[in-house]
Amino acid sequence: MTTDHATAATAKEAGGTEVASGTRSLLEVVGVSTRLGLSSFGGPIAHLGYFREEYVVRRRWIDEAQYADLVALCQFLPGPASSQVGMALGIIRAGLLGGVAAWLGFTLPSAVVLVAFAYSLQALDVADAGWLHGLKVVAVAVVAQAVWGMARNLASDRERASLAILAAIAVLASRTASSQVLVIVVAGLVGWIFLPAAGTSTSTPVRVRIRKGVAIGSLALFVALLVCLPVARQLIPGHALAVFDSFYRAGSLVFGGGHVVLPLLQAEVVPPGWVTNEEFIAGYGAAQAVPGPLFTFAAYLGAVMHEPPSGAIGAAWALIAVFLPSFLLVVGALPFWELLRFRPGFQAALRGINAAVVGLLLAALYDPVWSSAIKGPADFSLALVGFGLLMFWRVPPWMVVIISAVGGALIGFVA
Repeated sequence: MTTDHATAATAKEAGGTEVASGTRSLLEVVGVSTRLGLSSFGGPIAHLGYFREEYVVRRRWIDEAQYADLVALCQFLPGPASSQVGMALGIIRAGLLGGVAAWLGFTLPSAVVLVAFAYSLQALDVADAGWLHGLKVVAVAVVAQAVWGMARNLASDRERASLAILAAIAVLASRTASSQVLVIVVAGLVGWIFLPAAGTSTSTPVRVRIRKGVAIGSLALFVALLVCLPVARQLIPGHALAVFDSFYRAGSLVFGGGHVVLPLLQAEVVPPGWVTNEEFIAGYGAAQAVPGPLFTFAAYLGAVMHEPPSGAIGAAWALIAVFLPSFLLVVGALPFWELLRFRPGFQAALRGINAAVVGLLLAALYDPVWSSAIKGPADFSLALVGFGLLMFWRVPPWMVVIISAVGGALIGFVA
């Protein structure tokens, strides 16, 4: 009896420790992702730089190769790549609830600001604000740091460096969202044929807390909603169902990041009169001035709609609809991605894919990050300051964002 009691007590203690550890991991995901949601300016490519600095360099939740693998996976999937990377990291750290927590933390700050703007609907002219330009400049420093760090690890030999350069040239020459997916596919084939992996991977396994049955169910639900929602919309009249279908479809079919979803959403909400074109453009301008994913623009659109659901309920409804495809795809893909990435042939393909990811970042560093931010010597100097603070002084990215915003405001005042 005493032994049984001792065994039960030990099991209870172990279970309690596991729950406590899971709770701590979940709270950690909430805290880190919320801070990133409050400070990650500069668009999806800059977000990947912020994520790398926080999760790979500082916290070491995963290593450089694992992070590059996640980025490559999310580049393949439709939807906002940076948000999907955040969801995947949350799942790896704290399970499915961790993925939800990572999404909420990274998404809600900008969504709340855009909903508040939707309620005010006052004329805000911040397109030429100096502090906003400073936030564009800091994106140059963040992306340059990411390119530098990832190139040293993922394109260090002349074959992969050449592949990265060719990938950057191809993306810059095409300038279409689909070209990024095509470049990654071609780079994977080149890696599979010409870049055999030398021995086993130096990347350690990632623990993905998702059963294969759950993953398969998630993929099936993604397809079922994509097929059935348009049919249900025709059979069951109602604005709420129509809104969910429109935003879900936009989130399901867009490749290339947040900016690509804008024309799709405009085609869905402006012609039927849900939102006026003037309201749409005003919200788009406001979305450029907030941190986090551009997909939170959906929250603004849901809030300003002229028939229910609108307001806060409409914002939540539209936000869930546009992000749900991304979550379902990440949950469905992660377990199988982890199995594939340690096979020799797939390892070789990943060497090519990872080199192409460096090329994509390099191309984005020039356009749109550099081309939209660096307008003269003062901007270049501010970008150099940000790069130095990040690379050599290890100043937290959120602090560099503040410094750059202040610097941009001063440059605008002097000019």
